[in-house]
Amino acid sequence: MRNKKVLFITQAAVIAALYVVLTLLANSLGLANYAIQVRFSEALTILPYFTPAAIPGLFIGCIISNTLTGCMLLDTIFGSLATLVGAVVTYLIAHGFRSYTNPDYYKGSNIRKWLCPIPPIVANIIVVPPVLMYVYHLEGTLPLFMLTVGIGEVISCFVLGMILLFALDSRKETIFRLNS
Repeated sequence: MRNKKVLFITQAAVIAALYVVLTLLANSLGLANYAIQVRFSEALTILPYFTPAAIPGLFIGCIISNTLTGCMLLDTIFGSLATLVGAVVTYLIAHGFRSYTNPDYYKGSNIRKWLCPIPPIVANIIVVPPVLMYVYHLEGTLPLFMLTVGIGEVISCFVLGMILLFALDSRKETIFRLNS
């Protein structure tokens, strides 16, 4: 029991650290903030497909990333909450409404795989544009910001995320210790 808790915390910490590093990389290239956001770290939002530890890992990683990249407080709070909601719904899609802590259940269909990037995309399209307009006083319309944020999220979550999902899928038992 203790080893499972340690594994969960370790996985969450590694995912949070990866999220921060990938966000800082995208930020250094001018891709991580404002209306058009292609955060490489958002590809990690498919990780709840493999492990529930990704949920707190993504949330904490997003909080740290937004803080380090100089986001305003409301952006940090609501952007991180959008990531949290996306991660929880991704987990529920991948694993159904089974026990959150049941490590024995892992059955993902191809349909579930392809649906996994949708929750973080939708959560960010709904949450981020109004925050950008309110917090940063950016000029433009809500539909325009929904479009630009949506494009960035599709690139990050769907394109990069699905590449990551299929790359990890054949190694999932080893990487995520699903059978321990």
